[in-house]
Amino acid sequence: MKKTYSLLLFLAIISCTQDFEDINTNPNSPVSVQPSLLLRQVIYDYGEQMSYEGFTAGNLLGQYTTALDFNLFDRHNLKSPQLGGNPWPIFYENLRDNEIILNLSQENTSFSVYEGPARIMKAYMAAALTDLFGDVPYFEAFKGNQGTVTPVYDSQESIYMAENGILDNLNKGISAIESYEGTIPLEGDILFEGDLESWVRFANSLKIKYLMRISSKLDVATELQALFNEGNYIQENSQNAVFDFTDGEPNNFRLARLRIGDFNNFVMSETMDEILTNLNDPRISKLFRPIANSDMGDEYNGLLNGIDASSTTINVSDYSLAGTIFRENTGVLDANFMTSMETHFLLAEAAQKGLITGNVNQLYERGVSQAFDYWQVVLSNEYLTGPGALNNGNPLENIITQKWIANMINGYEGWIEYRRTGYPQLKTISASLNDDLIPVRMPYPGEEEALNNSNYTEASDNTNGNSINVNVWWDEE
Repeated sequence: MKKTYSLLLFLAIISCTQDFEDINTNPNSPVSVQPSLLLRQVIYDYGEQMSYEGFTAGNLLGQYTTALDFNLFDRHNLKSPQLGGNPWPIFYENLRDNEIILNLSQENTSFSVYEGPARIMKAYMAAALTDLFGDVPYFEAFKGNQGTVTPVYDSQESIYMAENGILDNLNKGISAIESYEGTIPLEGDILFEGDLESWVRFANSLKIKYLMRISSKLDVATELQALFNEGNYIQENSQNAVFDFTDGEPNNFRLARLRIGDFNNFVMSETMDEILTNLNDPRISKLFRPIANSDMGDEYNGLLNGIDASSTTINVSDYSLAGTIFRENTGVLDANFMTSMETHFLLAEAAQKGLITGNVNQLYERGVSQAFDYWQVVLSNEYLTGPGALNNGNPLENIITQKWIANMINGYEGWIEYRRTGYPQLKTISASLNDDLIPVRMPYPGEEEALNNSNYTEASDNTNGNSINVNVWWDEE
């Protein structure tokens, strides 16, 4: 009996060893991934998280809203993110997943349709990353499976200009799409439902955006004029690179799912109040609510950013909360990647500065009209001939200010473009923790010092000890 048991055990071991790979493969956890699933995941996760970042942190730095409590970030202690203000992992997790899509597209001809969109998304996310932080790990990043776990920090200039950098990836992405001759459709595309021509327009609008971003450092006029002449960029709101939030879970805007106290922590800023009021801008009633302590029903009030919550008593009923579209009716909102209105404001700026030959007023008015339509507010005939007219004051300031209004909750765009242009004119905040200076970059997160110390130390030294007051490359005088 003992010998028989031993023989059976021996045979069982052989059998288990022979079938080990099949037996120990979890059918619910595949060893390879379909790029369609990853593309959907990258677009949704990045768009959803950066829209939330836009509301809770980008809106504070851009002075759209003011935080009443948990507001160290609003007081410009950017190393202490609270409700938002830590975008670093959002960038790197989604860039990592996007890199998998790009690698699959080059390794397997069946997936080659994904190369163009993957390159365009890489350029888009990398630009947002470096525009916030400056020099960051890029060319050696996303290679952990090859043993590179402590990537060097690359200069912002190289991330923009070098091979496989931002502008190169946009060009290569367009070329990959235009040369694609396969019949396999692009799946998982929640931006354009697989329409490759829409991806080309998206990439060209991004080229306009990033050429303008570096226009103080390099001569970009010839490239901008060529893009403008060709006209193959996002021209209409129907072509926008956005996906819609819904009114109900699971795809509604995240603020609708958080406790009411988190939502009520944010009120209209004094900066936004003054700008919209001076323009007699009807979008104020879409973006914000009338104050509760008013019998008039249409009275709005903003609060200066950066209060000292420990020594200041604020009654939320005296200030305007964000509009119902950010909580009760989020089906109105989009996760905004790139739009026609932003493209036309950029072109209007380029024309105003003489970088392209174009009709500044037409470009500006088209941007304003599309911005009102985007936010579902009626544009009166008097707005563009009155307070919202291009020549009512400084035309350049008017162009940038209109773009700033339109880009509310679009990540950190309002603050980034303020750093580049100086518009709109933001205010010195109430109780600054940064010597009354408006920050010009985000600080590297603490985990970088722990996990990538030698490279972090060099980058920190190059930014005066990871200072938030050191300009990034395109912002240097």
